[in-house]
Amino acid sequence: MAGALTALRLGGLLARRIALLAALLALVFAVVEALPGDAADATADRGESAADVARRRVLLGLDQPVAVRFLRWMAGLPTGDLGVSARGERVWSLLAGPLPNTLLLGGLALAITVAVSLTLGSWAALRPGSVTDRVISASATAVLALPEFVIAVALVLVFALWAGLLPAATLAGPDGTPSSWTMLVLPVLALAIPQIGWNARIVRGALADEARAPHVRAAVLDGLRPSRVLTHHLLPGALPAIVTGAATSTGMLLGGAVAVETIFSYPGVGALLAGAVADRDTPVIAGVVALTGLVITCVLLVADLIRSWAAGGRP
Repeated sequence: MAGALTALRLGGLLARRIALLAALLALVFAVVEALPGDAADATADRGESAADVARRRVLLGLDQPVAVRFLRWMAGLPTGDLGVSARGERVWSLLAGPLPNTLLLGGLALAITVAVSLTLGSWAALRPGSVTDRVISASATAVLALPEFVIAVALVLVFALWAGLLPAATLAGPDGTPSSWTMLVLPVLALAIPQIGWNARIVRGALADEARAPHVRAAVLDGLRPSRVLTHHLLPGALPAIVTGAATSTGMLLGGAVAVETIFSYPGVGALLAGAVADRDTPVIAGVVALTGLVITCVLLVADLIRSWAAGGRP
């Protein structure tokens, strides 16, 4: 019975998130429609006649109301059809190369964020009120306040221009991926550092709250080692809050990747998205939003499952 209720609740959460994604996609169509000009004008060649532009407008379906175009595009989404770009290319083909690169960048940044924030947050929580605790908390607050592009510029100045240790730009290999792993270091750090600050504070706060629980105090009074108290009593109870913070960071990492990719000339969706906005290319913009939204929805669903499992196993 409990499993059925959990499945029903998770199903409801998934349905709401899918509805939210659909509303976001509708907003994308509405915002692009509100921009001056349209895809037919933006992609017109120099000297092209007004009649040619008008014919292309009909070919792209821009003579139809935006609601009709949105519903037609949404009808193909369940089958994986993301439509055709304003320049006549399949959106799937355009995204096949850069999207995996962006997901690689975001995935590495998320892994580093989780590992470092868990380490720092746990270290601070085991020494409440100490110099270590104060330094970690102050540093986390400071880096959290810095945008990704500011950190990216600082990293380029220090590690690329001054020290000459790492490349400042990304060169793509024959397969479209970065030609060297060293080209991933600075973009990943630029994305991860602000989220490390955010998640370290979450870990520190969640562990501090859990430390007040009776079973944790009993474990301390029993003389258990701090490391065992952390792994067997503090972290299991704090897991729902920690997982929620990490899942929230997924959206922030993918969103921040657009700015970071531009700074490092990284071959991700950032350049493609910027070009699509300039071209008023709604199918491409909506395709990027749909696929990244799907990734974030899946991560949030996994977080929900972990929270349900942790809540069911708590003492």
